[in-house]
Amino acid sequence: MDIAAFAGSLRAASYNRGLLRAAAELAPVDVTIEILDLAAIPLFNQDLERTGLPAAVADLRKRVRDADGLLIATPEYNHTIPGVLGNTVDWLTRRTPTSPLRDKPIAIMGAARGGGSVRAQAALRVPLAHARAAVLDGPVVALYNIDELANETGELVDPVARHGVANLLSALASAVRATGS
Repeated sequence: MDIAAFAGSLRAASYNRGLLRAAAELAPVDVTIEILDLAAIPLFNQDLERTGLPAAVADLRKRVRDADGLLIATPEYNHTIPGVLGNTVDWLTRRTPTSPLRDKPIAIMGAARGGGSVRAQAALRVPLAHARAAVLDGPVVALYNIDELANETGELVDPVARHGVANLLSALASAVRATGS
């Protein structure tokens, strides 16, 4: 089973990228996590869409479409999703010809120093629901005070937090299996 994954942060030592690396380590044996980099995704522009998708966007859409499921790790900026993640979701929810998110099993997790990304995760559900994605309701992985749960390079080291990530991956794998993908 192939799961595409990306973080809503471009920072090299991002805690949310660390969550994705932990997910790749903790995934069930039959699950492979491909961590995608969003750095090359241009700002959404309908003019670009009309003249042909930029190569980075076309590649992202293909990888998400080809994956059996999607894992998103989001920080929380100003009580909502970060711009890079909103921009990526804008590109992925477009119907050119159909959104690669439609009926896609998706798990969301996140980490922040303060609020654990609860508001960002809730905000992210809105466009994903609009795209008719199959977003898991839980288990919830919203890690508060992440700087106490991860090391200086962003690697998740707390055993309880790692157990939560493993549980989320198991739930995502079960959701994928239930769709017959």
